[in-house]
Amino acid sequence: MENKLQILLTEEDAEAERVAELTGYLREELLDLDVDDVTALTGGEVPPGARAVDVTAIGALLVSLGSSATALSQVLTVIRSWLGRRHDTHPSLHLQMGDDVLEVSEATDDQVAEAFKIFLQRHSTAGAEP
Repeated sequence: MENKLQILLTEEDAEAERVAELTGYLREELLDLDVDDVTALTGGEVPPGARAVDVTAIGALLVSLGSSATALSQVLTVIRSWLGRRHDTHPSLHLQMGDDVLEVSEATDDQVAEAFKIFLQRHSTAGAEP
């Protein structure tokens, strides 16, 4: 699963529709990159009688990076740019490649940039330096 990046987007106290909207915007931007695919993941069917929707299942994307040497770098650049434009909201991100996990929540732009740089270095075979 090294060439796949799982993204989980959440937002505190957000309605399911809001998380789905934010995830959709991010997915659209990622699809413009040189990646094989960006798939919205589902949490399965809602059990009969259940009232709540699992918001975390709504905000899940799987990015198939393909064989491009710069795909991961491009994806992280888009995510960082996307986060920087979310002034009205404060989404949290959970990025995972294999067993490596990066959590981003309430961080400054500089902190996000440094965390993404380190994450990218750990996966240099999946992407090059930005």
